[in-house]
Amino acid sequence: MNRLIVTGASSGIGRAIATRFLVDGWSVLNLSRRPCPDVGVDNLACDLAVPGALEQCAGALQEAVAGAERVCLVHNASVMHADRADALEAEHLRAVLELNLVAAATLNRLLLGRMGAGSSVIYIGSTLAEKAVPGVASYVIAKHALAGMMRATCQDLAGHGVHTCMICPGFTDTEQLRGVIDGNAETLAALTGLSAFDRLIEPEEIAETVAFAAGAPVLNGALIHANLGQRER
Repeated sequence: MNRLIVTGASSGIGRAIATRFLVDGWSVLNLSRRPCPDVGVDNLACDLAVPGALEQCAGALQEAVAGAERVCLVHNASVMHADRADALEAEHLRAVLELNLVAAATLNRLLLGRMGAGSSVIYIGSTLAEKAVPGVASYVIAKHALAGMMRATCQDLAGHGVHTCMICPGFTDTEQLRGVIDGNAETLAALTGLSAFDRLIEPEEIAETVAFAAGAPVLNGALIHANLGQRER
C-alpha cells in the first residue's frame, strides 16, 4: 500500500492532489477542518491553526502510515491575508505561522521517523518563497521559512531514502485566490497578465507536478517553480 497524507485537501490544490493520487491507486488521507468531498478519500478532522491540535491526532496519523510501503506527506495547507510589514501585529503573524509553518514541522516530527525508504515529503510553496510583492507580508514570510524547512529536511534525512522538495505554484485558480481578489476584475486581469501564458494555473497542473515529484528522488532538496513562466515587472 502507498499512502498519501495531505493537509488542506478540502478544496483547491490540496483537493486536486488528493484526486490525482487516488487515480494512481494510492490510499489518501486528508487532514483539515473540512472533509475532502471526493469519494475514496479518508478524512481526519483537525484545525491546523490551533496550537496543539495535531498532538491530539498523533495516534490516528501514525496508525495511518503503519504498514505503508511508501508514504508521501504533502504540506499544502496555508492561509494568505492582506497585510503589510509596517503594520504586522505579532498575534496575527503567530496565527499565520501556526498554520503555514508550525503545523508542517509538527507533522514532520510525528511521521518522518515512520516513513520508509522510497517515501517523500513535498512542500507546497509559492513564487513568493523566493521573492515578495506588496500587501501579503505574513504569507511571504511564511513561504520563505517553509523553503528553509524543506532544505533542512533534505539535510537531516540524508541517508534515510526519503526525499523532499518544494513545488512553488504561481497564481493558481483556487478559492483562496478568488477570495483575496474578492471579485475585482481588474486585479484578476492583472494577475492573469503576469503569466507568460496569459492565464491562471489550474490546480490539476500542480497536482500532476506533485505526483511526479513524489516518485523522483533526484529532485531531493530542489525548489521548483511551477508558474507557467512569469512576466517580471
